[in-house]
Amino acid sequence: MKVDYPQNVEAERMVKTQIKSRGIYNEEIIKLMSKVPRHLFLSVKNRDIAYGDYPVSIGHNQTISQPYIVAYMTQALKLQGNEQVLEIGTGSGYQTTILAELAQAVYTVEIIAPLLKRAKTLIQALGYDNVFFKQGDGSEGWPEHTTFERIIVTAAAPYIPSPLKSQLADNGILVIPVGDFHQYQNLLVIRRIGKRFETEESIGCRFVPLVGKYKS
Repeated sequence: MKVDYPQNVEAERMVKTQIKSRGIYNEEIIKLMSKVPRHLFLSVKNRDIAYGDYPVSIGHNQTISQPYIVAYMTQALKLQGNEQVLEIGTGSGYQTTILAELAQAVYTVEIIAPLLKRAKTLIQALGYDNVFFKQGDGSEGWPEHTTFERIIVTAAAPYIPSPLKSQLADNGILVIPVGDFHQYQNLLVIRRIGKRFETEESIGCRFVPLVGKYKS
């Protein structure tokens, strides 16, 4: 789904200096992140640093990811526009909004109820009707939906939660940071081929820990 945003000079500068300069090449992502009002996903007191080259606190010991990381993870999903995407960790809703523009539907799970409520209110106010929200344990995925062509996890786990692997469709892609919370993690890009999972290690990163029942 596409929303018509006005020109955003700060977002354009962010994309030029932080995203294109680091090798993000997907033109749809570049255009989109040049327009989406990232500041709206932050509290009023933090909006003056919304477009900085770093994560920003959104309360509840959670953050909105650094812009480059959002772009990198989105590009790694290789979205074509017809996918059902599962997002684990709604957070501020910024990554959710990027996905909603590029996929057919987004199913997003957040364990912290106040964050989910705030993100849902904003995303629906912006005009998106292809995002479905669930409050609960993201490590369990969204089992009622069976499988997803793409899964993105915006919190780090020591291992890949087994329910997420089982809910990944054949030829689907899962992007997840894996590693110890107290150290830098590796961002893994996993493709399912039948019963086999091909894993590619991409970049180092640092995410808040995934909270939930399943960690392996």
